[in-house]
Amino acid sequence: MKENIFNKDFLWGAATSANQVEGAWNVDGKGISVTDILAYTGVGTFRIETPNIDEVKHYYPNHIAADFYNNYKEDIAAMAEMGLKAYRMSIAWTRIFPNGDDETPNEKGLEFYDKVFDELKKYNIEPIVTISHYESPIELSYRYGAWGNRKMIDFYLRYCEIIFKRYKDKVRYWITFNEINCLTVPFGIITAGGIVTDKENNTEELRYQALHYQFVASAKAVKLAHSINPNNKVGCMIAYMTAYPSTCAPDDVLLAQQHDQMKNMFCPDVMIRGEYPGFAKRYFLDNNINIVMEESDLEIIKDGVADFYSCSYYMSNCVGLDNSKDKTSGNLIVGLKNPYLKASDWGWQIDEKGLRWVLNNAYGRYRVPIMILENGLGANDIVSEDGRIRDDYRIEYLRKHIEQIKEAILDGVEVIAYTPWSCIDLISLSTGEMKKRYGFIYVDRDNNGNGTLKRIKKDSFYWYKKVIESNGNILEEKGE
Repeated sequence: MKENIFNKDFLWGAATSANQVEGAWNVDGKGISVTDILAYTGVGTFRIETPNIDEVKHYYPNHIAADFYNNYKEDIAAMAEMGLKAYRMSIAWTRIFPNGDDETPNEKGLEFYDKVFDELKKYNIEPIVTISHYESPIELSYRYGAWGNRKMIDFYLRYCEIIFKRYKDKVRYWITFNEINCLTVPFGIITAGGIVTDKENNTEELRYQALHYQFVASAKAVKLAHSINPNNKVGCMIAYMTAYPSTCAPDDVLLAQQHDQMKNMFCPDVMIRGEYPGFAKRYFLDNNINIVMEESDLEIIKDGVADFYSCSYYMSNCVGLDNSKDKTSGNLIVGLKNPYLKASDWGWQIDEKGLRWVLNNAYGRYRVPIMILENGLGANDIVSEDGRIRDDYRIEYLRKHIEQIKEAILDGVEVIAYTPWSCIDLISLSTGEMKKRYGFIYVDRDNNGNGTLKRIKKDSFYWYKKVIESNGNILEEKGE
């Protein structure tokens, strides 16, 4: 493979989110977010429809998580040792506005992120900050119905204005909403939608209405960010739900195309092209979905397009008319198994070549820089008797995906950042547990809250350090 494929300014990094890594869920004035009420039951997560979660007899792993809140200096020093050029993170909305509709922000929360950004700057690590990463204030759900209510746009923009001004000289890359397209699936109403609701009220129309309000909010946030600091770059973020046709039957091929359109292209079409695509209008018509819009909404969306495209990519599956075939687990959706792919211990099919397909597909359509902000392997890592974590399976997963990023760059795709999930072990959103580990750094904590929180660098930590030092040229060597 040709050397020096990656630009010298390429942002090699790693990623986390506040609700999955910080802990300190009710410390220093922080309010309750929608993900703070997801409890571990031994089989996954479930919703608690009461604000008084202290009465519920279950363990909430993300209330402590990896305790980054109290260990950020140690953890950022480890990022620097690994050689990270970027850290993709999020700000917890409820640290800044505990209830979401507060008149004034919480100074203690603002001070915490000041300290984080200052620590990152000390090591020349570029923050890539997600504004809303499944962390909507729970009170906005109870009082207003969250993103089902247009009032959310103003609450969100007040939050944006505070952090854009506060961190004007500390952050230049912003993501308005994490995996915004997950509102196209039922799970999204709980997290991205910020709405606690029962299954009967979790309708497609409600989800697409919430999505429309997020489109308007995002477009306004882009304009606001640029006005506060012209150097700000604001991106959209998509959870790429890659799906191939399960057969070469024309109906299956068409179904896969329609899946790609509504699940993966719809949101960036609005956020980067600045308009609702024809296939979405057809889908709304065919499914009797009515989106309430104000007269100026489409103009606002057109005038506030994103500067770059970003995505998460973990796996792929298949779609087809014959749903009797074997199913596979996955990120956000369940699909049909692909007989040509192996799967992780959690049933997620491993498909590194799918990443090259995604990058070409997205860049060919949008022609803006691309950041890969999540990509990783959840595994049950074991600490050996000698204290090492030999996660060769993670190294192999990441190595193959980086190889495909190289191929995509040679194809002409402008990839500017790669931040694997995750920098450090954290709470898995899909299962609400610590056992499903993604990090380059092990955290001594189990699903039930036992452990010292001690950090141990995995073999993948040392391997990724060599990758970064070589600017992606050395991929074959294993960790120390």
